[in-house]
Amino acid sequence: MTVQPKDESAPSRPTAGRANRPQPGQDWSQWPTYDAAALGFRNYWYPVVWEREIGDKPHAVTLLGEKIVLVRKGDVVHALHDRCPHRGVPLSLGRREFPGTVSCPYHGWTFDVTNGKLAAVLTDGPESPICGRVSVKTYPTAQRLGLVWVFVGDDQPHPIEQDIPAELLDNDHVLGGKYDIREGNWRFAAENGFDEGHAKYLHNTALWRLFKVMPAWNKTRVEEHGPWLIRVQDEVHWDAHFPGLGTFTNKRWWKRMPLPDAPGKGKNVNPVIAGLNLPGFVSIRLPGLLRVAYPDFIHYEWYVPVDADRVRYVQIMVRFEDGPKGLLFKAKYLAAIRWLFHGQFTAQDAWMVDVMDAPPEKLYRPDLSITGWRRMIEKAAPTPQPHKAPPNGC
Repeated sequence: MTVQPKDESAPSRPTAGRANRPQPGQDWSQWPTYDAAALGFRNYWYPVVWEREIGDKPHAVTLLGEKIVLVRKGDVVHALHDRCPHRGVPLSLGRREFPGTVSCPYHGWTFDVTNGKLAAVLTDGPESPICGRVSVKTYPTAQRLGLVWVFVGDDQPHPIEQDIPAELLDNDHVLGGKYDIREGNWRFAAENGFDEGHAKYLHNTALWRLFKVMPAWNKTRVEEHGPWLIRVQDEVHWDAHFPGLGTFTNKRWWKRMPLPDAPGKGKNVNPVIAGLNLPGFVSIRLPGLLRVAYPDFIHYEWYVPVDADRVRYVQIMVRFEDGPKGLLFKAKYLAAIRWLFHGQFTAQDAWMVDVMDAPPEKLYRPDLSITGWRRMIEKAAPTPQPHKAPPNGC
């Protein structure tokens, strides 16, 4: 259930709006950690590709601006820096001459995929004196939820379970999902996901919402619950009357009224979702994971930085069921949900993220969701990835 990703090796476009730097007071100087995080945050686990995509051939990805090659050895996928230290040729273009190795296509420098050490130089014979003296950087990997995860950072990797929502680890479930590479910085994608105001207007033309009424406007606050920041609706307004202009509403005769103001308050609520006791539908957490909880399923989005101008947009939708109900949800996902929600609906978000040009910016009342997210980051003070990726160790 994947889509063909865009070429990650393609040169990135210039970041919009950076040529004319904003005046003081209009930029992100009050959010210094956030402002420095164009390439994301180090010392987290990130999902990158589906396990089944990694076969016999090396697979190139870019993560937080770092070039990485994924190589399978049996049931385990390993990650190495995608650069041969000899002349800088990508190892992802190489061959698998021996089990558990990858060989540079230029001169046959051959590296052990488990530790990155130079195991042989095919064009210098079995007694090549450089063997054992050179290595390429390796990255910790894990495989969960059918995805390959990579840890980018300086610290000893913490258990991956800390970066995956607990409900996905503790309960039976079925899921469907896809990922693609989208234009725009990961911070714009994350802000769009948690943004309070956009869904009521941008998405009121989405086919996913064709038969569901969207509010005209809300009064909302944000609350921290453990690692999550959650949007909580205090007021929901279905009409907005503007003197001298008219009325704005998403009501139509064919649309049914939507969900209540929290996922646990709906009818036929899944017991796992009810047990989360969420005060609002939409949550976000570091390093860039959105959770949208409905009464009977949950949608997750990971905003994984590729580089400063592109984001790997990983989406999964989860139903906490097994047996026939789980199979029915899987069929519904394949037949409709992946095209309506993970397709046309979030493509509207991708459109906005691609054309967004900030800073400078002028925020309004519903942007408390965005400023709350930025404050959460400054409070947590995660380590931004430097704009220049660290050199390969040899």
